[in-house]
Amino acid sequence: MEINDIIDLLSKEIDSRRLEHSINVMKVSEQMARHYGSDVNKARIAAILHDCGKNYKGNDALEYIKKIPYIPDEIEKIQPKLLHGVIGKHLAMTKYNIGDQEILEAIRWHTTGRAGMSVLEKIIYIADYIEPLRTFEGIEEMRRLAFVDLDKCIVHCSESSIRYVLKKGVLLHEKTVETRNYSLMLVNMNSI
Repeated sequence: MEINDIIDLLSKEIDSRRLEHSINVMKVSEQMARHYGSDVNKARIAAILHDCGKNYKGNDALEYIKKIPYIPDEIEKIQPKLLHGVIGKHLAMTKYNIGDQEILEAIRWHTTGRAGMSVLEKIIYIADYIEPLRTFEGIEEMRRLAFVDLDKCIVHCSESSIRYVLKKGVLLHEKTVETRNYSLMLVNMNSI
């Protein structure tokens, strides 16, 4: 499926604000992919579809994943909005005919991240965080680091996520902590 066909279908599935966000993430991902010598087409597809599962909220998300099947962890059961990456990966395969595992994993892990992410996964994780509609303390430094050092940028993004979650008083997913710690270890190893 061509990118314009994906955007056309996606525009019927998500609201205009979410579509604008996804297009922005696609543009940032494309720039980052070029900068890091990653596959630009894969970055564009993963980025435009990263939130295609976002319409499934609460019980709808919990019901959807039973059909996949996917067994949510305890935090995902309590905060089912964390499941939109899992749902998005499944929708990308079934509705958008995406078979490329690298793209699918980038969609899957864009919310919490994970240890050992591929370059494409890192790009989608970061681009989702720094796209132009985002405004919060520290965003300009993250935007700068996105084109300097992916792992340093992930440390900043994940630490910002952790602060945000703690401030909201909701459960912090262990994968976010794992992402931060793994990326910080990589940064520290590279500075030796």
